[in-house]
Amino acid sequence: MTACPTDRPRAVIFDWDHTLADNWDAIRAALNHTLVTFGQEAWTVEETRLRVKASLRDSFPVLFGDRWEEAKQIFLGHFAQHHLELLNPLPGSAELLVHLKERGVYLAIVSNKRGPTLRLEVEHLGWRGYFGHVIGAEDAPADKPSPIPVSMALEGSGIAPGPDVWFVGDTSIDMECGHNAGCLPVLIRDPYPDDPALLQHPPRWHAPHCTRLVDWLTAIA
Repeated sequence: MTACPTDRPRAVIFDWDHTLADNWDAIRAALNHTLVTFGQEAWTVEETRLRVKASLRDSFPVLFGDRWEEAKQIFLGHFAQHHLELLNPLPGSAELLVHLKERGVYLAIVSNKRGPTLRLEVEHLGWRGYFGHVIGAEDAPADKPSPIPVSMALEGSGIAPGPDVWFVGDTSIDMECGHNAGCLPVLIRDPYPDDPALLQHPPRWHAPHCTRLVDWLTAIA
């Protein structure tokens, strides 16, 4: 992992939750409501951050077995009631998007949040105009860490996955997706997580927050 980038990307694909936006309170509340409804223990903030990575269709069968679709509806119902009121941009994220857009960098989102919910949140923050595509869970035949959503996110841009495309996210599944797609994985997380999966799929660069990325990009000639 090098200290910081020296070349500006042609495209940046972002994760959403806790990369550009903070919606963890709504996610954790809906998840704990669902877990308790099914007789399981609620998760702490730390457990939620550590364990929530995969999409519902990939993670809920593991958590809830044959009743996962019922659990999914309970989760989505609770989440829908609260997610917009609890949604906030992370510090520096708006400045980062403006910086990249002004320099002609193509932007997109690939998230494991369900597509309709994801796009509603992007619209709520007034950010839809920044992104060529906003790809959520179940929009593609497979979700992150599959590279398929990355290919969808780049459609029409004239840019192919490669070293000039950054995949920016806050979890190991984002780094894995970046590797799988042949992009440069960039981790935004403070502190650096104690996640063994990052040994297998390490980030090329690690920044504690979006503002640090703005600093790096500003320093590039």
